[in-house]
Amino acid sequence: MTDLHPPKIELFDVAAMTNTDPKGFVRVVDKYETTEFGLYMARPLDGHPDIAYFRSWLLPGHGLRVGRWLAHPGKQLGCDVYIDIVDIEKGSVWRTTDLYLDILVRDHTDLDVLDLDEVLDAHTSGLLDTVTVQRAFERTFSAVEGIAAAGYDVEAWLGLPLTWTDAL
Repeated sequence: MTDLHPPKIELFDVAAMTNTDPKGFVRVVDKYETTEFGLYMARPLDGHPDIAYFRSWLLPGHGLRVGRWLAHPGKQLGCDVYIDIVDIEKGSVWRTTDLYLDILVRDHTDLDVLDLDEVLDAHTSGLLDTVTVQRAFERTFSAVEGIAAAGYDVEAWLGLPLTWTDAL
């Protein structure tokens, strides 16, 4: 068994310019951008040994959170793009529910799928129902197939005008 935990919930309050992380900490956001296809967020990440800054897109049409993070000087992150498979609820406050599966992409090189054991353990223990697990795997398989076919270029696969600015 893995370190079993319920699905992680995260809140994105555009009006308040805050992001409530899965542990309940409210973080100040430098930038939000709302588009017809998603929500962009950029904010510092305090206290992480490797990651200095979060930049991510919530893409409801794909059920993905796509991130390009910035490392602290001298640190390596091991990937260029980090994709969380998520359910996304849009509203005055956006909400994501993490479905455990992640995809790490090294631009124009390769990718890895992570946490297969976590999603299966969550299902076995009743934290995720069969329909949700199937949805998570379908999104993952679709993304892997599309990203690989696009030469491991996430933006080319998505065909969306994603921007990665840090602050206002």
